[in-house]
Amino acid sequence: MGLFAFINHATNFLAPALWMALLMPLSARIILKKWSSSLSLKGEVALHFIVGCVVLVGGLVVFGHDGKMLTYLALVLAVASSQWFLSRR
Repeated sequence: MGLFAFINHATNFLAPALWMALLMPLSARIILKKWSSSLSLKGEVALHFIVGCVVLVGGLVVFGHDGKMLTYLALVLAVASSQWFLSRR
């Protein structure tokens, strides 16, 4: 596998974590009008992205390949849990 193919695979592997990391704090700010968080928007996105990457790599290790729906369910639950934790509720 060449360098460009590796970058393509890595980008596509981490894309769900990136989209969840971007959409979760933005949707929380839209839905919850009185939003209070201990981090800035960039901090929240970075934290959610790290949590999502850990979940995706964990799913890859456990199942042997990526793309399992159970891994994506764990991704949504983990990022939502970190969002809930940041909301101090």
